[in-house]
Amino acid sequence: MHVTNVEFIKSAVKPDQYPPAELPEIAFVGRSNVGKSSLINLLVNRKNLVRTSNTPGRTQLINFFSVNSDSFMLVDLPGYGFAKVPLAIKKQWGPMMGAYLAKRETLRGVVLILDVRRVPSPEDIQMLDLLRAHSIPPVLVITKCDKVSKNERKRQAQIISRTMQVQESDFLFFSALSREGIDEIWRVLEPLVATPQSV
Repeated sequence: MHVTNVEFIKSAVKPDQYPPAELPEIAFVGRSNVGKSSLINLLVNRKNLVRTSNTPGRTQLINFFSVNSDSFMLVDLPGYGFAKVPLAIKKQWGPMMGAYLAKRETLRGVVLILDVRRVPSPEDIQMLDLLRAHSIPPVLVITKCDKVSKNERKRQAQIISRTMQVQESDFLFFSALSREGIDEIWRVLEPLVATPQSV
């Protein structure tokens, strides 16, 4: 995928605030501090399209971006699972995410991001279950691969595979430092946004 331009469209909390459902959408989700912002920024070749922060839990809205002059939408979903986020916001996230995943008819797939150094959390497993319940194709990306050795990556992939009950072959590996995985991730995403919407 050659990304020529990206434009922030709007932020939303509930369906009546979403942009019109006219373009195919790919959403990105993961626990706070999993490297979601770095992944999105590198995929679209922009340094600061999505704000990276040393404060996990910063993304608290659903953010919509138009890619390649309205070819498709990239959607940044709120991170989950960070203890210091206020309880009121945590309570808002569940319905906000559930409504988007259940009702957004132009959603073609969701990139579920996992940290190579962490055992998947109950929230990660619940998110995968939610995607399956709504028949949304999950794209499983394991980030921060430069932080571990190849042997440790293999061991961690086995642990993540068992915990999430998926095949290791389902994983795509990414490093923001080395840019590993960008082409492979786009190879999976491109057919999702290029396929005509079924009716």
